Amino acid sequence: MNSFFAMMSRMKYIDRWALMRNSRDENLSEHSLEVSMIAHALAVIGTTGLKKELNAERAAVLGLYHDATEIITGDMPTPVKYYNTEIKNTYKDIERKASHTLLRMLPDSMQEAYRRIFEKQSEDDYLWKLVKAADKLSAYIKCVEEEQTGNLEFVRAKEQTLCHIRQMRLPEAELFLEYFMDAYGKNLDELTGGEA
Repeated sequence: MNSFFAMMSRMKYIDRWALMRNSRDENLSEHSLEVSMIAHALAVIGTTGLKKELNAERAAVLGLYHDATEIITGDMPTPVKYYNTEIKNTYKDIERKASHTLLRMLPDSMQEAYRRIFEKQSEDDYLWKLVKAADKLSAYIKCVEEEQTGNLEFVRAKEQTLCHIRQMRLPEAELFLEYFMDAYGKNLDELTGGEA
């Protein structure tokens, strides 16, 4: 039975930010789409603004599937996942096994194409950095949106996440913050110039 895409459709049942009180729940499907779009944007920024040769479409696909193993593992909160080296390494092993499980759900003829998404390829190292940055930017956006609803639960997470983004020292991420973050504080009328 080829159940890969039926499993992928279950992303919508995996809630994120389990340890935090959310004003609006976010699921893995929503998060993966946002990471995919931001990873694509970062690669476009790198190509157009920084004169790098980056495959934006590949970055988008890597972003789309970057957390797919969480369909099997669930979303482990970051403070737990990175509590110590032993837990981090054990979780990485669990993720590897989960990715092998997902790959076996594809027809044999398709497995290699998806293996190149699930198992990091050295030629994609920089794109994976962009995906990691996109993941952090998505988390930062979530924190900003939660804070705007008056939810103070995300204030510290917002500060820590921005610090992580800055520590990555990726010019694409810095430019994304410069170009796009202010808009996340606007309402619909402000975003559209009142034409919505």
